[in-house]
Amino acid sequence: MNKTVALVNAWGAFEERHPNGSIEDFCRYYLANQKGPQEQGPIVGGVVPDIKEGLLMKLIGRISKLNMSYANLALKDTGLNQIEDFGLLMTIRQEKDPRKTEVIYSNLFELSSGTDMLNRLKEKGLIREYADKEDKRSKRLMLTAKGEKTVEAAFMRIYKNARMMTSGLSDEDKDLLIELLKNMEIKFSALWQQHKGRDFDEVYEEVMGKEGRKKR
Repeated sequence: MNKTVALVNAWGAFEERHPNGSIEDFCRYYLANQKGPQEQGPIVGGVVPDIKEGLLMKLIGRISKLNMSYANLALKDTGLNQIEDFGLLMTIRQEKDPRKTEVIYSNLFELSSGTDMLNRLKEKGLIREYADKEDKRSKRLMLTAKGEKTVEAAFMRIYKNARMMTSGLSDEDKDLLIELLKNMEIKFSALWQQHKGRDFDEVYEEVMGKEGRKKR
């Protein structure tokens, strides 16, 4: 079939099912429904959720756990024991002497556990802290020479792990996944601290608006 005709037919089928869909919606829909090489085996371990939203979140969660497992393996002999340590060090490096609390919260840690992790990195001689000149109650962090060397070694290992984990995806697939998922990360990264300790039903209604109140 002529490629133009095939594309028009695909658009017609999409428009029939989604009359209010935009061209951008169609492009995402079309790419998501292309069948590439398929790995053999069950889609997820354990119970497979029978709702689309649950299956998506379980896939994201399992991929995250698998990535952490392989990343921790990759970090062996770099001086770091876990991917979380690498994340903290990279934040300190990129943010140029950030406040301690900024490092902790940007990595989605609770204050107590994040502080413990930073203290361990300080004991290893990878970071040092000093008083904030503008706010004496705050502490700022910077990498030591040893920390810089450690980050350089760990970065290449984590980069290789990321390439390995995504090796079955084309560059176009990666771009699409980033585009689809980044808004979820941006949205909830900005909200999670506000929601700590609150009742879930209240949080649900706040996030979901009218739909949340209707389906409660």
